[in-house]
Amino acid sequence: MTIPGIQLAADDAMELTELLGLLIDWIDSDPARLPASLRRYIGNDAYDTTALRTDLARFQFLLGGDELPFFGQRSMTTA
Repeated sequence: MTIPGIQLAADDAMELTELLGLLIDWIDSDPARLPASLRRYIGNDAYDTTALRTDLARFQFLLGGDELPFFGQRSMTTA
């Protein structure tokens, strides 16, 4: 069975990549509280913030975004 291709405009892909990056950074910003919050929301431990972050980074990478979060944590810098 052939699945039809989906086309995404380059500017839309860039926006989606930026949004995924924001979510990855948010997950990385509060490792003390976010895992418990996600566990309460989902209702079990089957999917944790590590798995969520990995999935978001994979989607970001596939869209042509930064491969760094997929292979290791970004360094958090303050301006």
